[in-house]
Amino acid sequence: MHQTDISRAQTLGADLRALRKARGLTLADLADSLGRSVGWLSQVERDLSEPSISDLRQIAEQLGVPMSLLFGHASALADEQGYVVRAGARRPMGSGEEGLIEELLSPDLTDDFEVIHSTFRPGSRMQSPAQRPTQEVGYILSGRLELSIGTRHFSVGPGDSFRFRGEPYSWANPHDTPCVAIWVIAPPVY
Repeated sequence: MHQTDISRAQTLGADLRALRKARGLTLADLADSLGRSVGWLSQVERDLSEPSISDLRQIAEQLGVPMSLLFGHASALADEQGYVVRAGARRPMGSGEEGLIEELLSPDLTDDFEVIHSTFRPGSRMQSPAQRPTQEVGYILSGRLELSIGTRHFSVGPGDSFRFRGEPYSWANPHDTPCVAIWVIAPPVY
């Protein structure tokens, strides 16, 4: 990858494009739902136009991501962008509802996958099963997690890993300690 390609991948526009494509939306689809022109959205994705806070709020809502995900692009040192994510500079993911705290370990969302650091608070659980068109692998660092994948139920702990591919899934941490996991998702969904 050339230096210009690397710096290009570290932009808000590149992340927006990756999120839009991961959801199977065309420029026209998203522009229409935002009440904006395809040209404007194309310029935003190419970093030729800067969206307002109101625009970002609408974009985040349409893409189903927290607005906080769209910030934090300048937290890495210039020579580390695209390569290193420091522990204190991880971008928050998700809403934190249901007791799940997620942070992006990947430098951005432009790869074919994303890596997430997930902390499941004690007593937390998904309110209803989810299903998404992804392949996902998790690795438990600490604590325990109860998983349902399709019709199967599993209890996983430190050193255990798991995978699911488009099946309905849910999780719960009915235990007294947090569960910490590394989650790899392809394609990126945040």
